[in-house]
Amino acid sequence: MDATSRRAGWPYGYAVTFALDLTDPAFVADPYPTFARLRRETPLLWHEPTGQYLALTYALSNAVLRDRRFGRLWHDKEPVERFEPFNNLHRNQMMETEPPDHTRLRSLVAKAFARGHVERLRPRVQELADELLDKVADKQELDLIEDFAEPLPVAVIAELLGVPPCDRHLLRPWSQSIVKMYEYGRTPATEDEAISSAGEFADYMHRLAAARRAEPRDDLVSHLALAEERGQTLTDDELVASAILLLNAGHEASVNAFGNGVVTLLQHPEQLELLRADEGLVPTALEEMIRYDAPLQLFERTASEDMQVGDVTVRAGQKVAALLGSANRDPAAFEDADRFDIARQPNHHIGFGAGLHHCLGAPLARMELQISMPTLLRRFPRLEPAGPPVQRTTFVLRGYESVPLRTS
Repeated sequence: MDATSRRAGWPYGYAVTFALDLTDPAFVADPYPTFARLRRETPLLWHEPTGQYLALTYALSNAVLRDRRFGRLWHDKEPVERFEPFNNLHRNQMMETEPPDHTRLRSLVAKAFARGHVERLRPRVQELADELLDKVADKQELDLIEDFAEPLPVAVIAELLGVPPCDRHLLRPWSQSIVKMYEYGRTPATEDEAISSAGEFADYMHRLAAARRAEPRDDLVSHLALAEERGQTLTDDELVASAILLLNAGHEASVNAFGNGVVTLLQHPEQLELLRADEGLVPTALEEMIRYDAPLQLFERTASEDMQVGDVTVRAGQKVAALLGSANRDPAAFEDADRFDIARQPNHHIGFGAGLHHCLGAPLARMELQISMPTLLRRFPRLEPAGPPVQRTTFVLRGYESVPLRTS
């Protein structure tokens, strides 16, 4: 891996540049050795292929996520006529806005969540987990992702929003197509699929929102439709964008965190046995799974003004991406950082981000994991791999397509 220096005469200030391919299959399969080498060289590097800085250390990544001078500043993808369905979703959602718009949108959505939507689902999550595992109880093998990790959070967030059971099969394909736009090295075919899915998803949610405005129910879409904060309500586009963001964030984090965590446990059988022996370790184990193999590896922020970041002058409008996976393996922040320890305390990982744009789906993901992980281990006390897991080919959202398991 070649490294060169760029110094003060460059428009980017002083930074180290590496020939790092974020789409390389070998890197995507296991980015952590590369992160370790890069951290030893520099806390911040300029990445020419993506035109942004990459923050590698915990301290710098955490600072970038929390510093209000770094924001999420949405710019429509071009040509705007082609990308309009995708652009419309993102320009109207809180993840891509800053105060005061972010404050208004989040307060309205938070008001809906404050009704106890997440915690009231806890008994139902247990029921759904049991139902899904009942379906595979007599099988000698199962696919963790297809049979459990994916359908559980999709069903949960669908019930939270109020999507009828007959339509829930539509949600995951739409979501997967849309989130592929957050990856690097996209193909035109990937973009076309995301645009189409964004339009279809928005049309569906507009129809559902209209139905709930006319006849409200005890679901999140109804509460969003009726939510009001200081005389302000959500527009139709904002309601739809918020609902889709909640669905995407509310299940992508759960699917990937659960799949990554189970694979990691199986790779560390001594830790798996500790967890089987003491369910009191579930809370710390879940946090360690998220730290050790983060479901979200990268989060971009944009400088709103010229600012000094270490030895580097970051200009207004330039992006800095926090590499969450690298930050969570930084030995300066975590003792024996490459060791998987389900009893690790304290564990101040940033696997779900930090600051104003901390992952909206984190509370829901944690609640689901607190139920799904011990339920799986209780139901199948002799769970073991039935073949190699199949990893997703994406870097930003890190997870598995398939995890075959033997149950007996």
